[in-house]
Amino acid sequence: QVQLVESGGGLVQAGGSLRLSCAASGRTFTRYAMGWFRQAPGKEREFVAAIKWSGSSTVYADSAKGRFSISRDNAKNTVYLQMNSLKPEDTAVYYCASSSRWYVAQRSGYDYWGQGTQVTVSS
Repeated sequence: QVQLVESGGGLVQAGGSLRLSCAASGRTFTRYAMGWFRQAPGKEREFVAAIKWSGSSTVYADSAKGRFSISRDNAKNTVYLQMNSLKPEDTAVYYCASSSRWYVAQRSGYDYWGQGTQVTVSS
């Protein structure tokens, strides 16, 4: 079992920045790839970014490239999502998730999920 708790969401103006954190506990954090997903009202949950267990590889959705950055600190069992140049269309609940495989963009490839944190970007 892996428990994941996201934090760092909030309300920000367009063009602003937020850093989301996801704290993990339970099974060895370093064995898992970590991903961030988001779900806007009335839409499917979509992949945002993922990072390999070692941190040596990262992957981003086209919507996140150049604006978002995923990182992890295995000593702290935490993964981060730095979001810059935020747009109103980034408004969503953001979820972190863990996967025993690399690289997976599909929701079904992730084993454990956090409860989500709300990000709202005002225009």
